[in-house]
Amino acid sequence: MPEHQTIEWKESWHNEYLEWICGYANANGGTLYIGMDDYGRVKGIKDSKKLLEKIPSQVTDTMGIVIDVNLCFEGELEYLEIVVDKYPSLISYHGKYFYRSGSTMRTITGKELDRAILKSQGRTWDGMPIPKLRIEDLSQSAIRLFKKKAIERGRLTEQETKVTDKVLLENLHLFDDDVYLTRAAMLAFYDDPEKWVTGSYIKIGFFGNSDSDLRYQDEVHGALIEQVDKTLDLIYTKYMKALITYRDIQRIEQFMFHRNATREILLNAVVHKDYSCCNPIQISIYEDRMYIWNDGEMPEEFNSTEKLFQKHSSKPYNPKLANVFFKSGMIEAWGRGFDKIREACESYGGPLPEYEITKSGIMVLCKACNSYLQLLNEVHEPNEQEHGQDIAYKILLYCKEPKTVKEIMVKFNISNRSYLKRHYMNQMLEKGLLKMTIPEQPRNRNQRYYSSVS
Repeated sequence: MPEHQTIEWKESWHNEYLEWICGYANANGGTLYIGMDDYGRVKGIKDSKKLLEKIPSQVTDTMGIVIDVNLCFEGELEYLEIVVDKYPSLISYHGKYFYRSGSTMRTITGKELDRAILKSQGRTWDGMPIPKLRIEDLSQSAIRLFKKKAIERGRLTEQETKVTDKVLLENLHLFDDDVYLTRAAMLAFYDDPEKWVTGSYIKIGFFGNSDSDLRYQDEVHGALIEQVDKTLDLIYTKYMKALITYRDIQRIEQFMFHRNATREILLNAVVHKDYSCCNPIQISIYEDRMYIWNDGEMPEEFNSTEKLFQKHSSKPYNPKLANVFFKSGMIEAWGRGFDKIREACESYGGPLPEYEITKSGIMVLCKACNSYLQLLNEVHEPNEQEHGQDIAYKILLYCKEPKTVKEIMVKFNISNRSYLKRHYMNQMLEKGLLKMTIPEQPRNRNQRYYSSVS
């Protein structure tokens, strides 16, 4: 049998292995073999009778648990098999908590210890009570938005929403022992969640030519059920500039990243965030890319972009908060969010987002799609004073007095002549908004002038 996360071989017994027993009890259980070398070959032990009495007594005295210590034989050689069960409550050894993870044994402290204690009790951080929070304190606009979305997506019937707030919250399992509202209720529906949890908001910044070139920024506060839509609207009206192209006479706005994909990434960040870390979700937007950072973590098996986009079950970091967003219809229950991201990126002809998962959080890099990059390369965007105005409209104003193509290109910083004609001049000529004239002077016959039709 090979050595792995639940099996360990040791040639002789040392009291420090009591830490390993504690770690097995706190993880998934395991077996410790005494009298075997690193290759799993039996070397034998002495004083087996003494150890059969000593080890169980030490474990019970120091940890208060019971283990099985079995005497085994291979030929004339004796070795011990120490079988440790997984315990439902967290076990300590001399005031410390150990945990077996992979092939290592480590001490768990601080925030990780708090989570482990809650997990051993069958509880989660977002399911803990807030004694001073009352139903009347919750935002009615947030509750109305939840009901509206839940009915639209078919997660709740209209009849199911026509109940008191108390019944609605009970049905969403947002009470602790039917007495106090939980942190999940506060985060989802309270107007100022930062009163209890620092950093429960979203921060957005637009950057210029470098990471230090912050041009402008905003913060989105309020109940989490409302933060997502507010943030999306802000991103796609103020922070992401749509480049304009035309299909026949149809005007098309091309963003660098699909709104639906951004929405799913943002929802993942909100639902899976570790709110005990007290840091806001941070969105950094550049001309050709966007970063979304979340102070959270993924299950160990989802440690790469490739694995996240494979078929997998949903394991929300905040299950009670996730249930609220699921019932609202904003997220799926079976890990479908990544499928939606893939579908949105494919419809835009853009790359999948890239996930960097570390102990300090989850960083998602969203690169611009090819259509956007092509437009970005073909035409230099207007300056900030001109931002938001349609170039076609400005060309018409500029051409009230006849202008040449070169004059128009200089005026609007357009470097590609064929792009200007294909996307603007030809369209306006066809619609009769512009007219082209040729000078009467023979020496200027090759020059074309364009003027707007009043």
